Amino acid sequence: MTEQTAPAEPIGRRERKKAATRRKIADTALRLFLDRGYDAVGIREVAAEADVAVTTVFSHFAGKEALVFEQDEDFEQRLVRAATDRTPEEPLIPALRREIHAMVRHCTADGAVPIWRLIDSSPALRAYEESMRLRHAESLAAAITALPGGPRTPTACRAIARFTVDAFSLARDTADPAAAVDEVFDLIDAAWAALPALPA
Repeated sequence: MTEQTAPAEPIGRRERKKAATRRKIADTALRLFLDRGYDAVGIREVAAEADVAVTTVFSHFAGKEALVFEQDEDFEQRLVRAATDRTPEEPLIPALRREIHAMVRHCTADGAVPIWRLIDSSPALRAYEESMRLRHAESLAAAITALPGGPRTPTACRAIARFTVDAFSLARDTADPAAAVDEVFDLIDAAWAALPALPA
């Protein structure tokens, strides 16, 4: 008699369940952090409140700080796709400007204000945000450097990527984030246009 095995779970359903668990953990952590303060809440408390094992928390998040930045990887991928998935007719800098505008709108909505206050109040979270921005900039720089058609030097691409990511952090601290994004991107656009392409 052969052993009966359960049918394999569809990948789509499995991925949805993983995403839902990740979202639940992040939402629970953020609620606890906002209620009691970031330093007053430990990973074990987050796991217990979310009704998951501590190992499950760490299978989704590298550490406690990452719980606050649940969309970190998504934002990084969005920046890279803005550079690489453009239509042939759309220049690079306008595509990046459009994506940063969308990200700033998301992160300056009314519900985001308490989260940024939490981040600004914690040295650990501020340091994590800084390292996250640098990582996003390096990923974007690599994508820009690899673009076909005689891209600028790697150093120039890294500089443009840094300015792009910094436009987000600068804009969210202003009274008019959209205007701030445009102001920074006017400078980025001028700098990019002034850079000579590498010889073929």
